Amino acid sequence: MPSSRSIFRVHAIQRMFQRQTSEKDVRLLKTAGEVAQSGAQIDICRSITSGEFYMTQLVNKTTQHNTVGKRTRRQDGVDKVKGSTRYAGDISMPGLLHARLVLSPFAHARIVKIDTAPALEVPGVKAVYTSETLGMANSNSASRSQAPLARDEALWCGHPVAIVLAETEGAAADGAAAVDVDYDPLPAVLDPVAAMQPGAPEARTRKEGEVSEIAGGEAHAAVSKEEEEPDTEELSDNVSDKAHFHLGNMEEGWREAEVVIERTYNTSFVHQSYIEPQSIIVAPNLSGQQLTIWPSSQGMFTVRSSVSEALNLPERQIRVESVPIGGAFGGKFGLIEPLAAAAAYAARKPVRLVYTRQEDLLAGNPAPRSIITVKLGAKSDGTLVAMEARVIFDTGAYPGSAVFLGGLMLGSMYRCPNIDFRCYEVLTNKVSVGAYRAPGSPQACFALESTVDELCQTLELDPLAFRLKNGFKEGDPTVDHRTWSRIGLLECLQKAQEHPLWAKRMEQKTAPGELKGWKIGTGLAAGVWPGGTEPAAAACRLEKDGTMTVIVGTVDLTGSDTSLALIAAEGLGISSSAVNVAHDNTDTMPYSGGTGGSKTTYSMGPAVLAAAQDARNQILSIASEMLEAAVGDLDIEGNKVVVRGTPSKSVALSEIASASMRFAGQYEPVYGRGRAAIKQISPMFAVHVAKVAVDPETGEVRVLDYVAVQDVGFAINPAEV
Repeated sequence: MPSSRSIFRVHAIQRMFQRQTSEKDVRLLKTAGEVAQSGAQIDICRSITSGEFYMTQLVNKTTQHNTVGKRTRRQDGVDKVKGSTRYAGDISMPGLLHARLVLSPFAHARIVKIDTAPALEVPGVKAVYTSETLGMANSNSASRSQAPLARDEALWCGHPVAIVLAETEGAAADGAAAVDVDYDPLPAVLDPVAAMQPGAPEARTRKEGEVSEIAGGEAHAAVSKEEEEPDTEELSDNVSDKAHFHLGNMEEGWREAEVVIERTYNTSFVHQSYIEPQSIIVAPNLSGQQLTIWPSSQGMFTVRSSVSEALNLPERQIRVESVPIGGAFGGKFGLIEPLAAAAAYAARKPVRLVYTRQEDLLAGNPAPRSIITVKLGAKSDGTLVAMEARVIFDTGAYPGSAVFLGGLMLGSMYRCPNIDFRCYEVLTNKVSVGAYRAPGSPQACFALESTVDELCQTLELDPLAFRLKNGFKEGDPTVDHRTWSRIGLLECLQKAQEHPLWAKRMEQKTAPGELKGWKIGTGLAAGVWPGGTEPAAAACRLEKDGTMTVIVGTVDLTGSDTSLALIAAEGLGISSSAVNVAHDNTDTMPYSGGTGGSKTTYSMGPAVLAAAQDARNQILSIASEMLEAAVGDLDIEGNKVVVRGTPSKSVALSEIASASMRFAGQYEPVYGRGRAAIKQISPMFAVHVAKVAVDPETGEVRVLDYVAVQDVGFAINPAEV
């Protein structure tokens, strides 16, 4: 399935590198069958069992680019392999207090009283805070990050009700165990379908002014919703968000349908399973008014904003330092930062909060459970004529499940003139949910693709041919009445169709000797993600040794730093080994949005390129004076600027830097700046083919072979695909 971790970088390289790529090059690559429409390269990834390497190497067949498109090791790879990388939980400082949470053992309960006195008697415990004593600005908010401790009501088993600060981790754990909480259990709402029904128990007691905040659906702000028809279905107040997608005439669609298939699919909550748990260090300055934060987070500026709002502090009083992150996959967007910051601010001491594995599972923010009913109608020739769906996302105790995106993905792979999708986000007494690798898409694609396969079986049609017949192509409107400029689904399907794993599947149905009696089959499924965009800025500084430092505000999760170094090197005309990507902190680094949604390289890359080209122009301007040559006659080659046609006439980059970084120097320091605000999303598609063996007696399944066809655009660093 497509996801942020898969690095689907659907990117028209000729737009990003207009200086290097010509239209002729793009046409030649297209005719070679290695680039999808508008420049999208189709890569076939390694088979996980046979060891064969199927990935096409586009870059080896063109000399247009010096650095981008070449396999490059991650800049941080050696340190991580050696174990020398320091994460948030590794940071220590004098006076550091360790935090431990007190979690509710009930799925739903009224909090009668919290007695913190026994905990304060535990040796080493320095403070215990509840929602009433922590002093957060929005303690009555319906936002979990803004009100991280339960105030009057515990909403799920694992809901934090207090935070204990102590001199050691052991003392903090003992203190948390000593906190005495008096609970009055309430009816728990666990089944989202039952929770929707009128008269169902409320998953949470509504407070005055809170209803609109819960129903606001803030998680969907990046995608505008169309005007909805009034929903006549009577629903309980546990339904916190709704979306309705409609195209055409459903009655007409069902009349045309010669075959109708309807199925319901359930998926469970899924934890992101990152290696490093939720972690953070927060330290106030001597006055207690300035906070420095070292978070394991996907967004530095996101952390600053959420803490500023939670504590009612100006953002200028909050500095967020960049720290390597040990995995996130969507699960580390401001969950614990406001809580830890509030505790440090109240205690006037540095605080470290590192979740235990149990806490991460009980008080994390997994992907939502879903119940999706899909109904498809088609003509006997396989033409889709009607699609209907009811999508229910269990959002847990707080809203924000991205159910709208689930509905959008359902209607963004296949053409159909008549569509009706009704999507519901439902509150229950479970841990609240978050993003996980293309939020909403895996659930939707699983349900849709499973139903498509059953429809194909009923029609006795080749499932890949059916997808080719109905698959989205450029110009087709999505279910929200928009069109996507670049769609690589058909190219992915065609590549999968050509691959031996699919083309020869009927010849390869004999089970290996050790699996005698097992059933062998080969199937495929497609996936989609719309991609994301966010404004970004970057800076590029020439150092005295002639290397370049690129300063960005992104968080490196999937090797983006290495890709950005390649882009900068391409724009400068130097080796990527001479480029260092730095992050610094929110006081000094240029703005960038959070890392997620498969948008980091797509959004930050153009800003880095612009900064590199700005720095290049400054370098050539200085070299022009030093070499007494026109700028147009100069090139950067390796670590020096040369006069074209006269290579012996040159000046080293280190000399240029020194001339601009010394007392009484006459040249301005080289400091390139770049900004970008990409307005057009880059949707991405994938088709995966699997050959499996199934034991008919036990149901055991083994994957025998697997091929993934990914719409990655131009692979900035093929080693990361």
